[in-house]
Amino acid sequence: MNLVAELPSGLTGLEQLQHMIQHGGRTPIGDTLDFHLVEVEAGRVIFEGTPRLHAYNPIGTVHGGYAATLLDSACGCAGHSRLGATQGYTTLELKVSYHRAMTVDTGPVRAEGRVITIGCRTAFTEATITDKAGKVYATATSTLLVFER
Repeated sequence: MNLVAELPSGLTGLEQLQHMIQHGGRTPIGDTLDFHLVEVEAGRVIFEGTPRLHAYNPIGTVHGGYAATLLDSACGCAGHSRLGATQGYTTLELKVSYHRAMTVDTGPVRAEGRVITIGCRTAFTEATITDKAGKVYATATSTLLVFER
């Protein structure tokens, strides 16, 4: 099932994300990397995932792309949650900082995204990945282009 393709028309960004949570919370990239949207409010979202061997790189840790994808999703969807029914967005810039390596022993992680500011053409967002104990694994800031669809 592709939740994105099945979204009803005319919903605000917040309503779209709430609909996704009610129906499983997974986008196609969430299926691929095994993470899902678990919480949303205007300007704030949380994704959860568990890093597994499918995301390992050749040096024996979770590939940085796993964290970058979680952070991009959290930053983007935080902005998405503030959009009107006729608006869309795309990521213009994503800056990721890796604080510590993730492995299969890390366990479940949460990527929390927040809107810093949003205007009619751009949004500035940030996100943090933490484990159950609150340890920070990666952070990001993002600039989003907001447009009429």
